[in-house]
Amino acid sequence: MTTGPAVANVCVTGMAWTTALGDDLPGVWDRLLAGDDGFREVPSEHPVRNPLAAVLDAPPLERRPSERQRAIAADALCRALDDAASPEDPLAVLGTGFGALLDDDDGDLYAWASDVRVRAGLRRPPVAVGTACCSGADAIAVGFELVRSGAAEVCVCGAADVLTPVKRLAHTALGTMSPTRLRAFDRSADGTLLGEAAGFVVLEPEDAARARGVRPYAVLNGAGAANDGGGLTAPDPAGIGAVLAARRCLAMGGLRPGEVTVVNAHGSGTPANDHAESRALARLFAGCRPRPVAFATKGAFGHTLGASGAIEAIALILALGARTVPPVAGLAEPLGGFPVPLPTTTPLPVLPGTGLSLTLGFGGFVTGLAFTPGERRAC
Repeated sequence: MTTGPAVANVCVTGMAWTTALGDDLPGVWDRLLAGDDGFREVPSEHPVRNPLAAVLDAPPLERRPSERQRAIAADALCRALDDAASPEDPLAVLGTGFGALLDDDDGDLYAWASDVRVRAGLRRPPVAVGTACCSGADAIAVGFELVRSGAAEVCVCGAADVLTPVKRLAHTALGTMSPTRLRAFDRSADGTLLGEAAGFVVLEPEDAARARGVRPYAVLNGAGAANDGGGLTAPDPAGIGAVLAARRCLAMGGLRPGEVTVVNAHGSGTPANDHAESRALARLFAGCRPRPVAFATKGAFGHTLGASGAIEAIALILALGARTVPPVAGLAEPLGGFPVPLPTTTPLPVLPGTGLSLTLGFGGFVTGLAFTPGERRAC
């Protein structure tokens, strides 16, 4: 892979997702603003703590998980490239958690990405990322560095993950699955609920995009990562990793916390995660006035594991463009002392500024992505 000159601005020129609320950007955004969620009862042959999950209408659940994952990833990836007016010779960076590997004879965590590249008709071998629930955010971070450094001219980055029996059993055994519903940052939050999704963004230098006549949705200003080492399945209670990742991604873009006006939080609905993230936001935005508004989408999409960081980055870019955030589905009474405003039943306005997306994963992974809006609007 040859390396070209460093790039000043890396922008997002295409986006696409497949979620339990639908596939198109404006239609799903409208459903988020309305407070809808995609949960329904999904039968299980094994005892699970909650039958609810946010699953896709197609491909049907009866098909092999490995085939479903490849199908939704290839479809969303191709739609993102179409949305970016089909840039020439993109490099794919694909993330997933465990994908279908725990339930299906799926080779390894590179084989699926290689198959998706073939289905999408791309020339270059892909880059595969597997960092638990941070995989989608880290795929975007890797693509950002490849474009920023001049190692790739265009990257299509994102992730896909599907619901499988072993994942439902694992979260039941861990006690992280809610017996009721997902209520991120609510006083009565008692766990998460799983979902499935795919999401991809196209990254390229801003000057190259404009030369193609493409207006950007947003500029990706910085990416930062940390590993808090607090435990295999729970974050550091003080949220130190989230603070470090956020500060690093803002510093990369020459930004300060006071310039952040909106945060798409991880918001998994587990008490350990929600309290740690609350403490992290308090530390990160201490002294900032006004403080940014925060929102979270897992109450609508479910916890889509490896795909979550990718679809949440897209939701953040839509919020920056619309200057509003949707209500947090399931949130009725926010945690006492939560440090930033949260929308409960109605959307909240967003001031012009920078958006921050935070993703926390098993194994202590934490990733932050910082965006500023471009001229193009999807909604």
